[in-house]
Amino acid sequence: MATVQVRYIVHDVDAAIAFYTKHLGFRLEMHPAPPFAMLSRGDLRLVLSAPNPSGGGGQSMPDGTKPQPGGWNRFAIEVADLAATVDALHKAGAHFRNEIVIGVGGKQILLEDPSGNPVELFEPTIREARLGSGA
Repeated sequence: MATVQVRYIVHDVDAAIAFYTKHLGFRLEMHPAPPFAMLSRGDLRLVLSAPNPSGGGGQSMPDGTKPQPGGWNRFAIEVADLAATVDALHKAGAHFRNEIVIGVGGKQILLEDPSGNPVELFEPTIREARLGSGA
């Protein structure tokens, strides 16, 4: 059961569903209308919304500002072998914003979904940086 929800604005909900389910282990929970879908992966619920004048999370702000994908805010997915994951995603045609970098708790890279939203892939190198470590 998901305990955290993140909403991403995407250009194409169907392309985003394919990307997240095929390459990142998400499960489709619902896709009741073309501009909306809900996916899950463990405790994370990922809500996908296309810009949509009809309402919901994809509608424009009162001042007319339209939602758009991209930016720098992101969620992270822990992987066991970052280099192998990156290699497989490169072979599948995925786009990355950078190369693998090493920080104090592990290795990471920024993957982009089909709309340019960042997803951090993270391989912890110390126990305390692992998800569910209790640290």
